[in-house]
Amino acid sequence: MDSDQANEQTQGITGRRAILGAAVLGAGGAVLGLPGAARADGAAGRGGHGGRGLKGLPVPTIIGHRGASGYRPEHTFGSYELALDLGADVVEAGDLVPTRDGHLVCRHEPEIGGTTDVASHPEFADRRTTKVLDGVSTTGWFTEDFTLAELKTLRAVERIPANRPHNTLYNGRFGIPTFEEVLEWQDEQTRKRGRQVWIYPETKHPTYFRRLGLGLEERVAKLLRKHGKDGRNAPVILQSFEPSSIQRLNRLVDNPLVVLLSTANSRPYDFVEAGDPRTVADLVTPQGLREIAGYAQGIGPTLDLVIPRRADGTLGEPTTLVADAHKAGLLLHPYTMRNENPFLPAEYRKGTAADAYGDVFGAYRTYFATGIDGVFTDNADTGLLARADFLGG
Repeated sequence: MDSDQANEQTQGITGRRAILGAAVLGAGGAVLGLPGAARADGAAGRGGHGGRGLKGLPVPTIIGHRGASGYRPEHTFGSYELALDLGADVVEAGDLVPTRDGHLVCRHEPEIGGTTDVASHPEFADRRTTKVLDGVSTTGWFTEDFTLAELKTLRAVERIPANRPHNTLYNGRFGIPTFEEVLEWQDEQTRKRGRQVWIYPETKHPTYFRRLGLGLEERVAKLLRKHGKDGRNAPVILQSFEPSSIQRLNRLVDNPLVVLLSTANSRPYDFVEAGDPRTVADLVTPQGLREIAGYAQGIGPTLDLVIPRRADGTLGEPTTLVADAHKAGLLLHPYTMRNENPFLPAEYRKGTAADAYGDVFGAYRTYFATGIDGVFTDNADTGLLARADFLGG
């Protein structure tokens, strides 16, 4: 572990952030969606976006995953705006990766061969390369090898066409947004729609990019300050799979912060680099959750950490994660609900077609019953209907 990381491990767990968490989330538990809390506060569950900070969001919160990526190519303004049209409470705009000249753009990964038409641009053929990204050999085209002007010549395409062939209709229609454009778009949409639009950006592979001299957190903080969105009640929730990135952001801004959690046996890549032997399984223990609560307001676990799947793909018994996280003062926004069969637990699938919808409403009902505070979904309209069913409205 280098000295910067070591300092962040200790200094990042601050009283300032713990106090902020209590102030934002409230002491009563209704905002957290504790079992019975959201049900008792029916107005919060069904209502709009009144109030300030996270308290103003409905519970369970419906988060448009990369926009409305079930219907449009992800991380495009077409996807983001459709998510709002469908009623999403928050839009995940976007996954932030840097360009060679230091701009932040919205792509699911720095490798853009699967989400843009870069392969059809002969002028960029020599940019195709193989890199080791968080320990995994990856071949393709990478945002850090392009200037922003070059990336602006590319167009977005559907990432998973086998599951979403209808989305390929929109291939080539949308470009690649910058984070600054997203912040400006957020203000425009807030004025246009007469309600506060929330976004939920993520720092992607921050350790990898810091080693390239393209640190993400300082760039994010600079843009948030420029646009007046770096406060505790700002409508921007920041997330990352690397706890040290959230700790760094904790020192730079006062925004709500969320630690993303992958599979139980995985290790955050900053832990790998720092020689920290802990896995996600360690982070979701009561002790690990208390540590996270020292510098963040929530966690974004996989749905399988909330309800594991059995060997046959059906759901097992819920874990204690929801109760343990709430006891630590953390909200939970698990990921990701999708309508198509391959992404659903086996008992909710209908047929075998890769692009066919299953009984997603049944799956939502089961996950909402655990007391989660919200969920990322590729289909915000489905999520809103499922919430209305669950709350009896």
